[in-house]
Amino acid sequence: MEHTVTTLPAARQPGCPFDPPKELIDAREHSPISRYPFPDGHQGWLVTGYDLVRSVLADPRFSSRKDLMGHHPTIDYGDIEIPPAPPGEFLLMDEPQHSRYRKPLVGKFTVRRMRLLTERVEQITAEHLDAMQKAGPSADLVTAFAKPIPAIVICELLGVPYEDRGSFQEHIDTFLGGEAGDEELIAAYLATQRYLAQLVAAKRANPTDDVLSDLLDSDLTDEELQGMALILLSAGFDTTANMLALGTFALLQNPAQLAALRTDPALTDGAVEELLRYLSVAKTFMRTTLEDVELGGQTITAGTTVILSLNTANRDPERFTDPHTLDLRRQDGGHLAFSHGIHQCLGQQLARVELRVALPALLDRFPTLRLAVPAEEVALRPEIADIYGVKSLPVTWDA
Repeated sequence: MEHTVTTLPAARQPGCPFDPPKELIDAREHSPISRYPFPDGHQGWLVTGYDLVRSVLADPRFSSRKDLMGHHPTIDYGDIEIPPAPPGEFLLMDEPQHSRYRKPLVGKFTVRRMRLLTERVEQITAEHLDAMQKAGPSADLVTAFAKPIPAIVICELLGVPYEDRGSFQEHIDTFLGGEAGDEELIAAYLATQRYLAQLVAAKRANPTDDVLSDLLDSDLTDEELQGMALILLSAGFDTTANMLALGTFALLQNPAQLAALRTDPALTDGAVEELLRYLSVAKTFMRTTLEDVELGGQTITAGTTVILSLNTANRDPERFTDPHTLDLRRQDGGHLAFSHGIHQCLGQQLARVELRVALPALLDRFPTLRLAVPAEEVALRPEIADIYGVKSLPVTWDA
């Protein structure tokens, strides 16, 4: 039978900070695809099953173009016309525009190149663990550990001066955190754009050894480089920061899995993949059909907006055994945490290096690490945030 989900949940179930909202899990149990009436009256679809989400992500008939995303899951835009994505912001584009921006970057983020960064990530991690230990025996793991490590790494890759890190980090928090009003969002976005315009101009005048400077020899305009830098900075910082904090929270709440990781470092790679699947911090994407498409026994007509629930896809019992259990020894891989298809995360190997280095180092440095507040008091990001995570994570340890 055809199933309908009338509203998207605004919060997670009490006591279940790592699980997708119950309404989405229930929808997946009914059907891997459900009708979804958008607030503006548009009749769209919600896809919750692994196989269907993966197929949509790989299908060029489902567009990522910003100007076609005229229907918001929770907001009625009214008569507002959505403009195309600004130059360089390739996540919101289809081919061939998408490849124009992505192809020059692919070689900069290969597995080999990212592994070469391991020693630098280890150094940055050690410095922040030293500072935590000196200031301890308590800390907010978000500000002391989870945010600064990926922020420094991506800034160094792009050639962002260290002293500028704090301001751009604050602006990115504002427009990705899900709690700012429209005026605050616009102000943060414009401030970031102004900064990046100045950064690109500085690189033109004085190139340095970084990804942004490497792109100056191409035919990309300053405006295009600015848009590309925005995508790389925001994606390279926010997703990994939330994975580090939320991943630590999840391990602390699963002591048997935490103990296994502490005693067997060989579990690290698998543990990172399982945390990526289990938490799915980039939880929802949207696409718009360019033509009529048959999907899961339904006809999705041209111009229809489709919501893709990656967190329920990564908890699909038809794809993963006992999917709601965190199992660091899990063998059934293939999660969609980095998406799939042409928009699969460009920086996924960088994120893996950071997670593989930072999480074990934290656990090794602080064998008695634990929450400093009851789990239910940990402040979560709102469900409408683009990236899920915790706003703060108070921890303590034995000095």
